[in-house]
Amino acid sequence: MPREIITLQLGQCGNQIGMEFWKQLCAEHGISPEGILEEYATEGNDRKDVFFYQADDEHYIPRSVLLDLEPRVINSILKSPYANLYNPENIYLSKHGGGAGNNWASGYSQGERLYEEVFDIIDREADGSDSLEGFVVCHSIAGGTGSGMGSYILEKLNDRFPKKLIQTYSVFPNQEEMSDVVVQPYNSVLTLKRLNQNADCVVVLDNTALHRIACDRLHIENPTFAQINQLVSTVMSVSTTTLRYPGYMNNDLIGLIAPLIPTPRLHFLMTGYTPLTLTDSQQVQSVRKTTVLDVMRRLLQPKNMMVSTPVQQRQANHCYISILNIIQGEVDPTQVHKSLQRIRERRLAQFIPWGPASIQVALSRKSPYIQSSHRVSGLMLANHTSIANLFERTLSHYDKLRKREAFMDQFKKEDIFKDNLDEFDESRECLQQLIDEYKAATKPDYITWGANKPTTTAPSGAS
Repeated sequence: MPREIITLQLGQCGNQIGMEFWKQLCAEHGISPEGILEEYATEGNDRKDVFFYQADDEHYIPRSVLLDLEPRVINSILKSPYANLYNPENIYLSKHGGGAGNNWASGYSQGERLYEEVFDIIDREADGSDSLEGFVVCHSIAGGTGSGMGSYILEKLNDRFPKKLIQTYSVFPNQEEMSDVVVQPYNSVLTLKRLNQNADCVVVLDNTALHRIACDRLHIENPTFAQINQLVSTVMSVSTTTLRYPGYMNNDLIGLIAPLIPTPRLHFLMTGYTPLTLTDSQQVQSVRKTTVLDVMRRLLQPKNMMVSTPVQQRQANHCYISILNIIQGEVDPTQVHKSLQRIRERRLAQFIPWGPASIQVALSRKSPYIQSSHRVSGLMLANHTSIANLFERTLSHYDKLRKREAFMDQFKKEDIFKDNLDEFDESRECLQQLIDEYKAATKPDYITWGANKPTTTAPSGAS
């Protein structure tokens, strides 16, 4: 029986990557932009009903809720060829349409005010599922709606559906460019507290690394948002293929993420993908031949990692906690065993000292409706302690602003900060504890580390 997943798209970024994700899913399952199953796809033995359900008139409708506080992105979706794909009742735009002004506190307060209306939609979708497994949230941590309203919805999802999984695809800001959002570090730290406490699994999509990959690997001089979002939708679609084309293993979300997350707080995953292609890129691809070993070896190379942390540098003894490779294409299981043996012999991956050093491999079928120029492709989902570097960079930007009390006025206007700024300090402390725990995970005594630190217990309500 398929375990259904409801997707929540929040804010400008969440709706843009959500749009690309649904385009990709429609193409893979042979569903037209109007939601009609194409003639050639009627015999498919895939599970469309994990992400779609059928309307009375045979339309396939995404189990998706589109939320935004300003109309621009959702209006562009409604003017696109995919306008009729979505259930119009699942599109929620704030009445005044003014947005959250890139301010976390504004997004959070509006989330509080709109709570009833938003959860009417979510509850209706949940009630319409036979065997709901969980929620996937697409959002950015730096703006106003995806971070602020996203934080509020994460908290409430956890309260209302305590037994359901919550996985997020969270886009981290590009830290190498000047941002037009001056309060980005505040927004990020406040959101990371909620991701830490209320999500079961966070797939980190780092704009800094995505830009680097688009420039260096795909040779695009000035990558557009659409091209970056296409990279993101590739990660999202491949990470869900084993749910949509089920095999013996990893055919539900819990089976996919449980082996990657050893303790509740270490649930931030980084991704890698190879060989990279964009549908609209005309260049001749640099990767000509793909074998299982090539793909698995490339996945361990830092340049294919979609997080800008120095994975291979041995500083601070950072290491892998767990790895899951989803390999698609023409694959013989014996090749997988040989490849794993070779990787082990050459010590291409450094693992934690307190747990099993294993790379898990899930073999997944590819969509028969999409032609690929490569025989084998692979996605890596990895839990790696160097993700702490990303959080440390966020904290250092935050501390610079906080020391000067810069740009606080917009926050103080909202109820949550009216009386005091304790929420800032608690969020900072929560993120610092997460960094400490990732660093502790590199040491052999991590198993007993938690017992000696009473403050590290997960807050009540945390998953």
